[in-house]
Amino acid sequence: MERIFILSLVLSNAAVIAQAHEHDAERVADIVAMFAEDAIVGTPSIVDCKLSGGTDSHCVAITVTGNPVDHATGPWCPTNIAQAGADVGGVWLDQDTVFEVDGDFIQSLPEIYNDEVWQLYNPETGEVRVTDTLESCTLAARPRVDPGYNNYCVQCELSYMEGKTERTYVIPITPVAADAARPIDDLGAGVALNGVRIDGPAPADAILAAHTIAPFDDCGGHVNLGVGYHYHAVTGCSKEVAAAVAGHAPIIGIAMDGHMLHAQLDANGTEPRDLDVCRGHFVEGIGYHYHANEASQNAIMTCHTAQVGCSNAGSETNCDATQPLRRNRP
Repeated sequence: MERIFILSLVLSNAAVIAQAHEHDAERVADIVAMFAEDAIVGTPSIVDCKLSGGTDSHCVAITVTGNPVDHATGPWCPTNIAQAGADVGGVWLDQDTVFEVDGDFIQSLPEIYNDEVWQLYNPETGEVRVTDTLESCTLAARPRVDPGYNNYCVQCELSYMEGKTERTYVIPITPVAADAARPIDDLGAGVALNGVRIDGPAPADAILAAHTIAPFDDCGGHVNLGVGYHYHAVTGCSKEVAAAVAGHAPIIGIAMDGHMLHAQLDANGTEPRDLDVCRGHFVEGIGYHYHANEASQNAIMTCHTAQVGCSNAGSETNCDATQPLRRNRP
């Protein structure tokens, strides 16, 4: 009788495990189906992973191109102060404002920041000082700007990456609650459905301290040599997938903790009123999810409520998110 009971228990456990694996596979299939087809490199897989809180879990590993497959990038900096209008440059996000980066903006920097040291252009020719080479990008687009590139409009091109833009996101299939909200760090916030990294806030204080501007293009993104092109704002450029509840804001990406990220506004043009500190809430028929922040805030998401996975360069699928600085720092 005891052996029969043990055998029944083994068979029961096997059925539970098989059911769990089937659920994982179905969830992964649903996630992968949301991505733009050209955004994914190779075949996504289910892997073992250790999440940021130390939980051993199952993750989906998705390798993406890292380049937006549904829109062009740039422009960022105008080349002369005589150039005006939204088409000559990108945008700058600060002071709860979206500034159009054109010639007028470049000339207005001393007034905007109440600092006469600002001088991003040659006063005789009107030419804007732009980091338009790999070398200048390397020296200027970093936390400690090389002093030789103070008072520059900083932009980097995807071509400087020499094709090394692929990135693998190892994200928990089923979110695991964290003990406390986790601020967005070097792991980033998540990945958009077009394969672009969704980043944390741009380091505006460090950028401005060097009297530089590192604009975003009209899609809210720019390039650094650590992670390539990435978003600091959501402006409606990337792929969207309709939410399960009619009228709710569409899905635009998946966060590093496995919760989905939706656009800021619902179909009626309003933001949900019950968002928590991480800009998340629960909706019947959808579950818990996040909403992107307003572009002017330079923070698409503010934190994660669940344990996060890993963001790895190339096709690396190993993930121990308890070591984020060692494994994931750009």
